[in-house]
Amino acid sequence: MKLTIQPLTTELTADFFGFFDNRAFADNSPMQPCYCCRPQMTEEQEQAELFTLIKANEGVMPRDIPDFKTTLRKITERQIQSGALQGYLAFYDGVSIGWCNANDKENYTLLGISKEVRGAYTVKPDECVKSVLCFEIDPEYRGKGVATALLSRVCKDAKAEGFDVVEGYPQLYDYRETFNFMGPIRLFEKAGFVEAAKLGTVVIMRKGLM
Repeated sequence: MKLTIQPLTTELTADFFGFFDNRAFADNSPMQPCYCCRPQMTEEQEQAELFTLIKANEGVMPRDIPDFKTTLRKITERQIQSGALQGYLAFYDGVSIGWCNANDKENYTLLGISKEVRGAYTVKPDECVKSVLCFEIDPEYRGKGVATALLSRVCKDAKAEGFDVVEGYPQLYDYRETFNFMGPIRLFEKAGFVEAAKLGTVVIMRKGLM
């Protein structure tokens, strides 16, 4: 596949939402609605903007709450405009068909990377780390190397930007592919990542860039 990988910018907002609204969950995934905005939120923001809405609709799945998707979209639009939400879109024939959430590790809140994961291994002082938190691929294009291409671009740009390490956090779940949104271990191993630590069902994979 001849893919084009582009970092998320405000100019690509329509492509981002076009992907998440029309193609990311075309298999009727239970993960929808999602715009990958939660990792950048604080616990206080999540409580005020999302949990309050969920509690007001007790017993109703979030995807079935009329205002839930609209609220997520507004949060995401705000994050794109401010630069809080960073990552890459994969395009095939001019259409966005894949997404990877990647950012400076320090820019993620504890919703994105827990305190336990942060303290699970020793890092060098002043080490600059790029973290990869999420992959979402159009079901029609899964298994065709899209996630591999996205991860490769993350590592290439991270090195050019002066990062020392790229980290991933795959899960040791036996769930179906839909729930493996942090990427399978084999994806990171193939890209040269090695295991740094294991915490419950989370494996911290790292790749040195220097």
